[in-house]
Amino acid sequence: MVEFSFLGGLVVGPAVGLLATLAMDRVMPRLPEGATAPRVAASVLTGTHVDDAPDRLATWIHYVAGVGSGVLFLALVAATATLGATPVVTLGLAGVVMVGLMVGFFALVPLPRASGLPRQRIDQIRRDWGVCAVTYVVVAGVLVGVVDAGLPPL
Repeated sequence: MVEFSFLGGLVVGPAVGLLATLAMDRVMPRLPEGATAPRVAASVLTGTHVDDAPDRLATWIHYVAGVGSGVLFLALVAATATLGATPVVTLGLAGVVMVGLMVGFFALVPLPRASGLPRQRIDQIRRDWGVCAVTYVVVAGVLVGVVDAGLPPL
């Protein structure tokens, strides 16, 4: 695996996060509750019902979290690379941990605090967020793998 310097990781991580978020944007509208996750976070921050959460705030939260998650994903890749595994195993391990963190954080922190959601809708939101998280991580993993295959150490 390519070893990113701290500064290199701060440059590549947000770029990977943004591109993975844009890929996630293609999946979210195709799911019954796919576009609800950013609105859940905006709902919690504003104290409003999820369906009334401000769209602009939801969009900002979505992209800021996506870009920041790119940095976290690169840090996880760097941490798992120290195990000495092949790049595919390293990306796979980092990906599994990242999906767990994304789904776990969302399901345990903002989702239970969102107002006005019936139980059956919460279950669907959680499932759809899981699909979105997997999409994000697969795209981020492919991007990091491409960077690893084609670039000298940054």
